[in-house]
Amino acid sequence: MSRRYNEDFACWIHTGLPFVTLKTALTLDGQISTRSGSTTWITGPYSRQQVQRLRHQSDALLTGIGTVLADDPRLTDRTREPRRRRLLRAVVDSRLRMPLKSKLVKSAHDDLVIFTIQPLDSSKARTLVRAGAEVVRLPAKRGHVDLHAVLRELGKRQILNLLLEAGAELNGAALQADIVDKMILFYAPRVMGTGGVPLARIPSRWFAKSPALKNLTVNRCGPDFVVQGYFRDVYRDHRTRRKN
Repeated sequence: MSRRYNEDFACWIHTGLPFVTLKTALTLDGQISTRSGSTTWITGPYSRQQVQRLRHQSDALLTGIGTVLADDPRLTDRTREPRRRRLLRAVVDSRLRMPLKSKLVKSAHDDLVIFTIQPLDSSKARTLVRAGAEVVRLPAKRGHVDLHAVLRELGKRQILNLLLEAGAELNGAALQADIVDKMILFYAPRVMGTGGVPLARIPSRWFAKSPALKNLTVNRCGPDFVVQGYFRDVYRDHRTRRKN
């Protein structure tokens, strides 16, 4: 059990990279939201309290620009408990579409970093910096920010524990890039049916080689249930990820 409490530190020591947990809430049929952008909560208040605990335990949150444009989140730790360090809010925004009026930018205070492939001397980048955000240009991979470069940058900042709270696009990209160490899935005992957004957008051909979660646990969380599992053992398997 003590190994689990130190998994983020062990990952960073072995690889120089943060331990990445993908967290999402979804229905029994695997939908994380409606295509219409409805703000209806999928899971109940107990699950949402647990999400705040996860944020409190994390050094940084990572989301994609699609989630920002759709939901306009703040991505804050609302537990009001003392933190080891200020929570870093990070956004993958390849084309630098971050709205200046978004809640993230309006609340930025040395705690918002935007990863992009756009020039740092562009007018949008300069405007975001003046608004209080940090803009970091990283290498591109297939026209998007290289997620391995994101982890390396966060590792240099001594981010030990990264919580991925994103939509289908970034979830899919993270899984395909093999940067996810652990998944925490909050299931509501409900079915959405057609018109929903899946957990991850991944080509169906990927399924044949997709890894399976190991060391699974299932627990109740009010009316919901939570499935947790690992893709790798941080004490044994992380050396391969460092090579990416």
